[in-house]
Amino acid sequence: MGEAADGQVSARAAQGSRHTPPDTRQSAPDAEGLDNGVSGDGVPGDRVPSVAGKVAVVTGAGSGIGRAVAQALAAAGWDVVLAGRRAEALAETARLLGPRGSDGPAVIRVPTDVTRPAEVDALFAAVRDRFGRLDLLFNNAGTFGRSAPLDELSYDDWQAVVDVNLTGAFLCAQAAFRTMKAQDPQGGRIINNGSLSAHAPRPDSIAYTATKHAMTGLTKSLSLDGRPYRIACGQLDIGNAATAMTGRMATGIRQADGRTAAEPVMAAADVARTVVHMAALPLEANVQFATVMATNMPYIGRG
Repeated sequence: MGEAADGQVSARAAQGSRHTPPDTRQSAPDAEGLDNGVSGDGVPGDRVPSVAGKVAVVTGAGSGIGRAVAQALAAAGWDVVLAGRRAEALAETARLLGPRGSDGPAVIRVPTDVTRPAEVDALFAAVRDRFGRLDLLFNNAGTFGRSAPLDELSYDDWQAVVDVNLTGAFLCAQAAFRTMKAQDPQGGRIINNGSLSAHAPRPDSIAYTATKHAMTGLTKSLSLDGRPYRIACGQLDIGNAATAMTGRMATGIRQADGRTAAEPVMAAADVARTVVHMAALPLEANVQFATVMATNMPYIGRG
């Protein structure tokens, strides 16, 4: 990957300091419901810490939840690094974040396949070169894979899901951990995108369900291993956020009893608000696990 115009960079090509960046600055759009000020009761001690100059990496930023979270983080004042396989999709996300300006948060794009260790290393090298540090990784890239009866699922189908959802998440978390451990001041936060499938499976989803259960183990290990270095890790389990990947929820999806039924969905922006809250906490506090779901979807009492 070489240097490209309009904010797209690769490792060692993202030069410049946070204070004097090249033409990659973008002003943040308005975001209803995102407030970094004093809480409703007006108590000064409840003020959310400033995020000015803090840097976030969002994987899977080209669509869906990743795009919504990138928008919300930029609106809250974070510098945002957009990572994903499709350069054109990242460009569209960057466009949605608003017009460029010298006063807004920086937004750069680093096309990255999270299943490839060299590309993950290049992503985080670009972050260090451009900003000098990393404060947040939203470890979001994932795939449902092919829905099929267990005995018909091919090895390649299984491996494709494991490569993205588990190995890719590990590679990104490892690279972020290394960066956060080595920087001064030390520390940062990793938020893993789990799923309600980390708790209860859907029919014909063994690869996806297994990787999301594994994500919980990844989160717990990262939390423990990060303690000496002020690296916090939490997991957000999401149910039925309305994205292109979940379009079948509204039209009909197989239930545990064999029926096909439409399910309620919620806006991806509602997930993004939760990520912004988790990310804005001081490193002395952590949301270890959180669930955000469409209120009436079949999860409590699923089956």
